Amino acid sequence: MLSNHLQNGIETAKMVWSRLPNVEEAELDLDPVGISKKSDSSGVESLDYEVIENYAYREEQEKRGKLFVGYQVVLKWFVALLIGIGTGVAAIFINISVENFAGWKFALTFAIIQKSYFAGFIVYVLINLALVFSSVYIITQFAPAAAGSGIPEIKGYLNGVDIHGILLLRTLIGKICGSIGSVGGGLALGKEGPLVHTGACIASLLGQGGSTKYHLSSRWLQVFNNDRDRRDLVTCGCAAGVAAAFRAPVGGVLFALEEVTSWWRSHLMWRVFFTSAVVAVVVRTAMAWCKSGKCGHFGAGGFIIWDISDGQEDYSFAELLPMAVIGVIGGLLGALFNQLTRYITYWRRNYLHKKGTRVRIIEVCLVSVITSAISFGLPLLRTCSPCPESDPSLGIECPNPPGAYGNYVNFYCRNEKEYNDLATIFFNTQDDAIRNLFSAKTIHEFSAKSLLTFLAMFYTLAVACFVVSFYKKLNIDEGTYALLGAASFLGGSMRMTVSLCVIMVEITNNLKFLPLIMLVLLISKAVGDAFNEGLYEDQARLRGIPLLESRPKYQMRNMMAKEASGSRKVVSLPRVVKVADVVSILRSNEHNGFPVIDHLRSGETVVMGLMLRSHLLVLLQSKVDFQHSPLPSDSRGGSFPVRHNNSEFVKPVSSKGISLDDIHLSQDDLEMYIDLASFLNPSPYIVPEDMSLTKVYNLFRQLGLRHIFVIPRPSRVVGLITRKDLLIEDGEASATVELEPTSRSRA
Repeated sequence: MLSNHLQNGIETAKMVWSRLPNVEEAELDLDPVGISKKSDSSGVESLDYEVIENYAYREEQEKRGKLFVGYQVVLKWFVALLIGIGTGVAAIFINISVENFAGWKFALTFAIIQKSYFAGFIVYVLINLALVFSSVYIITQFAPAAAGSGIPEIKGYLNGVDIHGILLLRTLIGKICGSIGSVGGGLALGKEGPLVHTGACIASLLGQGGSTKYHLSSRWLQVFNNDRDRRDLVTCGCAAGVAAAFRAPVGGVLFALEEVTSWWRSHLMWRVFFTSAVVAVVVRTAMAWCKSGKCGHFGAGGFIIWDISDGQEDYSFAELLPMAVIGVIGGLLGALFNQLTRYITYWRRNYLHKKGTRVRIIEVCLVSVITSAISFGLPLLRTCSPCPESDPSLGIECPNPPGAYGNYVNFYCRNEKEYNDLATIFFNTQDDAIRNLFSAKTIHEFSAKSLLTFLAMFYTLAVACFVVSFYKKLNIDEGTYALLGAASFLGGSMRMTVSLCVIMVEITNNLKFLPLIMLVLLISKAVGDAFNEGLYEDQARLRGIPLLESRPKYQMRNMMAKEASGSRKVVSLPRVVKVADVVSILRSNEHNGFPVIDHLRSGETVVMGLMLRSHLLVLLQSKVDFQHSPLPSDSRGGSFPVRHNNSEFVKPVSSKGISLDDIHLSQDDLEMYIDLASFLNPSPYIVPEDMSLTKVYNLFRQLGLRHIFVIPRPSRVVGLITRKDLLIEDGEASATVELEPTSRSRA
């Protein structure tokens, strides 16, 4: 009977494996440095953060009163509440699942090794392999956009770049399942980065009213029909993800401000702060409920909180030197980590992943087997240490019962009153292992050799503890230096300062170490910046995400706007254009914006505005604006007919939108005309051709623009706006607002 079940399982596995594609459905082209160049079907596209103030938009705004504006504000706060609740629930589900899978795995492994260590090793490897295989199978076959941490993609989205598929419902499901499988399977990965992506997906889905593809949508939530509002909601989701991962609501707000957003305002700050506070309440409520034992193996673990408030009370001036050394070492290791990650990613994309999806699955499974073999085999080579005296009041129990994860794990020890310090690190979830390293109650639990071995595998987390073992001073606490070592590495790799400092203070529950954390972060960031870019910026570059950094390049100071735009041919449209000409222009190029020009009776050419490619596709698909006459539609009545509302021109989030191949036009349709006057953006941003490229860069990035017109030097000035012209009170005309200037010659 058992052999029949085994044979059926093998046949099923072969059938599933045979169905995997051997080559990529949409393979990426790589340039010589390994940066992906997306094809048109799977590429990136800029977002329209600028409000398109066309005729349809203005008509819609005139119909809306203050009641609708108030409703929209209340709905934004309500959606922020839902984002906080949804992200908190997702984080709880991920943590409970990881802790329970890990708990069952360790309990079964320790039960088997009581009889045979080899059999326990086989079971340990197979459980990890099953979890990791389920994760990679879901990612490769169901949600490819959920691969990786997702932070570079979300950072690109908030920078104005839309990557297809990163905020869809299947990406959210794939991210949650992938995090559970990979972290629960023992890979050297964390769930903190994926939680940021998870929060962003939840925010995006709520912002567009759900998923229409899977018939999970609500009409009363579908009021955020522009990229600007959706960007604000995704920002709330990013902050909620960090707040849920580290139980650090203030750190989540600062992470969104410092690391992922390119545009910020005070109203957004309030909503982000509110969302993070909701997450903190949800997580704390869930943890209090789980402490009663209703969550299986999930107890105090799962959510990182390194309480070292009972540890080192003070520090002397002499200790600043080794702390500064820790900052330098963390910066060097962080920069080295970024560089190695870039080289490995380059090799994998250029050589390994070109061979298809099967190779990707084999790669991850091979890494899982190697990781399991190392984490199981290295503790076998370590000599056990005598147990300290048990103290239930301090939570010290040595050794722990077989299968119970925590401190003082008895693994391959001769005596019962011994523990294996290396097994205490490896046979734990990542959160529990870090908690053991940072805790003030585990002094001298780990030897320098074990920490060095753990460092060799996981690269960090123990570097400071290893250093401090040779720095003989009475009031040194190992958990303090472990905290500073972890902070220095994160600062050297991710180059975060303010947000990371606040996160460290929140998760350690000790404000006394704030100056020390600030010191090591400043040093590690300065050292890392001397070698390369931060981790997220580097990964975004490797993924082909065109980020606009906070500062323009130095050579832009000597360049003008005309030089930057001179190599690209401008394709313009007349005001009344033939449908056949529109189709021909859209097929002949991939531009997303077209200037619309008109000719006056005097023969002078006038730029009417900007027409987006997505809007043209909507007009071609609807056909309701086609006309037989090549004359403007308002030439008789003096007004534009309104046949569309503004929401019809909104492209779904992370979607390719309408394609020209999806539109079917007859020969009669191609002979018709379209008047573009009521659909174009009549007030695009314009810069003179001799403006420095530095000023253009700052304007483009700070306003979140997609297009800027470059024009010759204007011939005349029709007006001048100063500060007093912008200070308009409610119900008061602009002429009554007076602002006394300091000088008549200055505006």
